[in-house]
Amino acid sequence: MSTKLRWGVLGVAKIATTKVIPAMQRGARTTVAAIASRDATRAAQCALSLGIPRHYGSYEALLADPEIDIIYNPLPNHLHVPWSIKAMEAGKHVLCEKPLGLSTAEIRTLIDVRNRTGRKAGEAFMVAVHPQWLRARAAIRSGDIGDLRVVTGWFSYSNRNPQNVRNVPEYGGGGLMDIGCYPIFIARYLFGQEPTRACGTLELDPDFHIDRLTSAILEFPAGQAIFTCSTQLVGAQRIVAFGTQGQIEIEIPFNAPPDAPTRIWINGNEEALPICDQYTIQGDLFSEAAEGRIPVPVPIDDSLHTMAAIEAIALSSHSGRWETVSAGSCA
Repeated sequence: MSTKLRWGVLGVAKIATTKVIPAMQRGARTTVAAIASRDATRAAQCALSLGIPRHYGSYEALLADPEIDIIYNPLPNHLHVPWSIKAMEAGKHVLCEKPLGLSTAEIRTLIDVRNRTGRKAGEAFMVAVHPQWLRARAAIRSGDIGDLRVVTGWFSYSNRNPQNVRNVPEYGGGGLMDIGCYPIFIARYLFGQEPTRACGTLELDPDFHIDRLTSAILEFPAGQAIFTCSTQLVGAQRIVAFGTQGQIEIEIPFNAPPDAPTRIWINGNEEALPICDQYTIQGDLFSEAAEGRIPVPVPIDDSLHTMAAIEAIALSSHSGRWETVSAGSCA
């Protein structure tokens, strides 16, 4: 019988306390054994409310716990790489929220540490393991829509809270980093290729100085990806993939509900996927990867390519030109 690996959580971020931790507590291969916050009271309250056995008033104390196998890092974007490095150097495997870092240079540093420490490290793109995306990619690979030529979509929400980390540029805020990474990742996932160049336009919030509305085109060898994301629009999300002979539409591509079936349409034919929690699947598969049983679902080498596209889109908005997407070496 497979054992459950012991996870520790850095911080009490909303995504962790409302989605990821409850999902992993239902996992076959995961147990959330500890949580840490810089506020010891918040850590204690969170541990009590979620039934987590141990809590710590510092991140360092959690990393020093010898009974923790894996660290889940949902800290603000600018803390992803520094604390993931500390975790691996403390001997822990790491699953880090997206976007993995603030630049390709940061991610290369993290890759170097992973290679040096021999720990497993992955980016928490839970969509990569959801059955709806596995089905969509399989349909494309089997030629159900002919040759894939275009992936298009949008992702938006409304947040004008000046205290929210997504609205602080120094913390890696803005729509492109926070949610633009999703359509970029999905386009790469479906094409099975890397984009060669990008163009984009970013509209900045005059008060927060983060991008509140971003649109972009990514050019792939086989076609194009086109998307819009915003942090100040009505909440909405959709992805459509167009081929030479058909199309695939994903109704709820990113925030797939854990308590209801998801629906996709392949050439107009509706398919309902079984109820599942993508965060539970993500945790179980990363536990398997930590033990060396399977590859890491979204390794941090892959993250380098998503970040390269983000950088090219941002640069294009400033230059007014198409920019080359270059991840450089990830060896």
